[in-house]
Amino acid sequence: MPENMTHDVVILGSGCAGLTAAIYSARSNLKPLVLEGHEPGGQLSITTLVENFPGWPEGVQGPELIENMKKQAVRFGATLRLAHLSSIDLTKRPFALTVGDETIHTRTLIIASGASARWLNLPSEQALIGHGVTSCATCDGFFAKGKEIAVIGGGDTAMEEALFLTRFATKVTIINRSEKFRASKIMLDRAMAHPNIKFLSSTTVEEVLGVEEKDVKGLRLKNQVSGEQYTLPVSFMFLAIGHIPNALAFKGILDLDPDGYILTQHNVFTTLNGQIIPGVFACGDIQDRRYRQAITAAGSGCMAALEVEKYLEEHGR
Repeated sequence: MPENMTHDVVILGSGCAGLTAAIYSARSNLKPLVLEGHEPGGQLSITTLVENFPGWPEGVQGPELIENMKKQAVRFGATLRLAHLSSIDLTKRPFALTVGDETIHTRTLIIASGASARWLNLPSEQALIGHGVTSCATCDGFFAKGKEIAVIGGGDTAMEEALFLTRFATKVTIINRSEKFRASKIMLDRAMAHPNIKFLSSTTVEEVLGVEEKDVKGLRLKNQVSGEQYTLPVSFMFLAIGHIPNALAFKGILDLDPDGYILTQHNVFTTLNGQIIPGVFACGDIQDRRYRQAITAAGSGCMAALEVEKYLEEHGR
């Protein structure tokens, strides 16, 4: 490829991790190309008020935070494209990325494609995301202060989030579609021992009430054994049924954990068969299944960009 046709760095994803990587690499004059993916802006783009991102004492709307980060990256020389990766070849140098019918070549790659929360996929649920429906207790638990809420799920995550939310909510109802809970005995016992946590098993959510008001007013539930339907008055619904890492394109190309998250060494170095792949880095929720916060994603995006700069310097760029 002609020298001017090969990018120094391509970044996959435009959430907090990808945009922070873009800001840092652009300020290093690397002119990063950011492919925004199928969820431009990541999960913050569907979040309302963000109160735990440093520097915003009154909070900031999620889409506004993402838009400001985009402007900052572009100001320093980043290029953003609405494009989705079709396939990738990491066996050659430079790396080859297929986007539609186009092939993009790059010396380094930062994967920041994130993870998508699992939803119930109810029309009413989707309409109320960010208005009382959320997938992040750590992010939005404070807003549930003094309210009665519901947590959907039956695994350890649901128990952990329910216990965390008792710091704010007056009552937490855990709703599980199965009769049995998948949570470990110790986590289930802790949740069951809490006086403010109630359980509904063999129960599904049929509708989230409050679409017209743009505010959750309750849940229409169905008992899977009796068929009975009834309304549970709650002000928040927290989804705790897991996340799906957006790493399908890297199956067989990079090391993934059993749930599909990219495995990394030293925070951002990707591997294949346990060996680091030089020039390929991952950051944000695509490799972080523990914290999944905007600020931790941004921090790992910074790390990835600094490693790209170091790698290119070592290879004469």
